[in-house]
Amino acid sequence: MASHLKIFFTNKKCLAVGAAFFLLGFLFGNWATLIPFVKSYYGIDDGVLGLMLLCLPLGAMTFNPFAAMLIQRYSMQQVTSAGMFALSLAYMIPLSLPYVFMVPAGLVIIGVTMTTLNISANTMASSLEQTENVNIMSTCHGMFSVGLMIGSLMRSLTLIFGISETLHMLIMCGVGILLSLFAVKVIIQIPSQTLINESIPGKFRLILPKGPLLVIIIISVCINVTEGSMVDWASLYMKEIVRTNPYFVGWGLFGYSSFMALGRFFGDGIIPVYGKNKILTYGAFLAFSGLLLAILLPYTWTSIAGFALVGLGVSCGSPILYAAAARYPGMPHAGGLAIMNTFAMGGFLLGPVVIGFISDFSSLSVAFGFVALLSLVWLTKSIKAILY
Repeated sequence: MASHLKIFFTNKKCLAVGAAFFLLGFLFGNWATLIPFVKSYYGIDDGVLGLMLLCLPLGAMTFNPFAAMLIQRYSMQQVTSAGMFALSLAYMIPLSLPYVFMVPAGLVIIGVTMTTLNISANTMASSLEQTENVNIMSTCHGMFSVGLMIGSLMRSLTLIFGISETLHMLIMCGVGILLSLFAVKVIIQIPSQTLINESIPGKFRLILPKGPLLVIIIISVCINVTEGSMVDWASLYMKEIVRTNPYFVGWGLFGYSSFMALGRFFGDGIIPVYGKNKILTYGAFLAFSGLLLAILLPYTWTSIAGFALVGLGVSCGSPILYAAAARYPGMPHAGGLAIMNTFAMGGFLLGPVVIGFISDFSSLSVAFGFVALLSLVWLTKSIKAILY
């Protein structure tokens, strides 16, 4: 079940595409651990913070159709390469601004670059799977999780050296630019003929999903709300509900992202054995159990363990669903991905906003209870979902 990892880590093209996924997670993980700082620095409550975080999904969701058009016009290689540099530069913006009213504009820019790189990287991974007869989608998403895991720990490291939050993010963005310099040398050289041809002619247009695609999207929204909630609120949960030592604030996110990475790295081996529907169903049960553990026993190590179970539960969800959307019949190249990503990114980025409002009216524990209920919806829909 691990032979696919040898193929992935010895193939330069796979590694280069994996680096794009890593960068997405690495920079987002760093940003997520700084959200409590943003809240305290500007003296805002959970509701205002939730509204501010809303600007990131606004940028991401509105740009999805344009991202698909960019891929069709300029190729996956060029869009992925440009997206890596653009994302590294974009994350420098929010913590470099002097006034809180400027931060939302920076988050919109991040959302635009995130969705562009996300769609192009997933399209390349799906194409490489089909043209080179390999299973790499789950492993690529595992690279995102590793990036998220490492990014979530970086603040604990720089805190030891007394580095400010703003300088911390500038350093991490510099690391992202260096990684991009190495990766794009391979990405840009991948010949166009090795990538899958567009099966359906015509320009991409956003449509209302129905049938099997709608079920895929419902499951995806539930999973992505869970993922986004963990990324944006796990650190705050550790700080305000668990009231753990400051050095353990990022460890809830670390537990979540490390087990998500573990599940994804083995996903390409276990998904063909057990089947996509069973993996999604079991994942929903694990996510529900982990959330209950963190809610009912809000202590440092039980919360970390609960978040770890959630990470394992969601681990193979996005790889399965992104691959299914990329191969959905009757869609132009990148079209299915762009449609699903519109809703998936909405769940990932709008979900935390909803959590902020629920937390503001009640508590963060109650908000996490709402996420637990979504995992039950995910479970029921996964049993009979048609996955391509």
